[in-house]
Amino acid sequence: MTLLNQFIQWLDNYWPHWASYLTAAIIGVLIVVIFVVLGIIVVIYLERRLLGRFQVRLGPNRVGPEGIFQPFADAVKVLTKEDIIPAAADHWVHWLAPVVSFIPVIMVFAVVPVASGAIFADLNVGVLYLAAVSSLSVLGLFMAGWGSNNKYSLIAALRSVSQMVGYELPIVFSLLAVVAAAGSMSLNRIVEVQAAVPMFLLQPLGFIVYFIASLAEINRSPFDLLEADSEIVAGVHTEYSGMKFAMFYLGEYGHAFGASCIIATLFLGGWQGPFLPGFLWFLIKALIVFFIMIWIRATMPRVRVDQLTAIGWKLLLPLAILNLLIVAMEQIFWPGVFPWVLVGINALAGLALVLLIGRTVTIRGGRVEV
Repeated sequence: MTLLNQFIQWLDNYWPHWASYLTAAIIGVLIVVIFVVLGIIVVIYLERRLLGRFQVRLGPNRVGPEGIFQPFADAVKVLTKEDIIPAAADHWVHWLAPVVSFIPVIMVFAVVPVASGAIFADLNVGVLYLAAVSSLSVLGLFMAGWGSNNKYSLIAALRSVSQMVGYELPIVFSLLAVVAAAGSMSLNRIVEVQAAVPMFLLQPLGFIVYFIASLAEINRSPFDLLEADSEIVAGVHTEYSGMKFAMFYLGEYGHAFGASCIIATLFLGGWQGPFLPGFLWFLIKALIVFFIMIWIRATMPRVRVDQLTAIGWKLLLPLAILNLLIVAMEQIFWPGVFPWVLVGINALAGLALVLLIGRTVTIRGGRVEV
């Protein structure tokens, strides 16, 4: 039983059931929102400090000890900026786009268990819920490009939608492989199944495919070419300023933090771990995943748009499908086999598939002539 249900049962002793449910829901939503906002603030500060270390510079170090108040200073700066709306823009669509883009960040955490029993809604279709909610951000990006009445913003929105839809398929097939191995769509149950062996050992290929595809879907380096400094404009939020721009900015880091938490839940055992409380284990694993994202951003060069498409359709999608087929056959023919036996088999199978498809598929380099 989740903590939310226990709280509802306690309130039923004093209030009508509908009032208890509404009160618990409001408190639960506030807790989720506070957790997400604090998580975004922490990861923004960590990325700026760590990028400074990677690039042999200090990073933020003036506002507060070691610059810990820099995210709050940035928030004050953005909130005091003028909110400009283009004269020919569709005002309602322009206003709603950052809201639609940010809301999925909050909704994702409704089914993520941060500790044993600490989950807002333990849905038996939690993985399906994740896939559905994470797709909603596509709508916000397209609304931003369309509502701005700017040809560059619209083209950037179309490219963003194409990128997110293309990398959604490898993510979904990787999720299906986890569901097949765990025998449940509940994220809480998936965490419990990993008590013996975490999924990243049981499905190393699925873990790698999901991680790379997540980087592309949340527009992280090296797949952030749509909003890179080398682009002519800033992407879908070119015509945004003030708090609306801040919501896009927070949404990007919120999606990155959410992806880190989902990876920690699906592949790293979530809150499972010795000695420390489950909540700390969950945060440690999520921050380790986010650290790897920062490391990749500071190290790897940005890919081109043709390479971006080729990696998703030619490389990751076949690997994700083959990984799902391997897991499905293991569940059919070896349902009771010792998990550590599958660790070795899946590692060898994943390595063989990567080498095979890597030799078959060509992702060309060099210049693109137009």
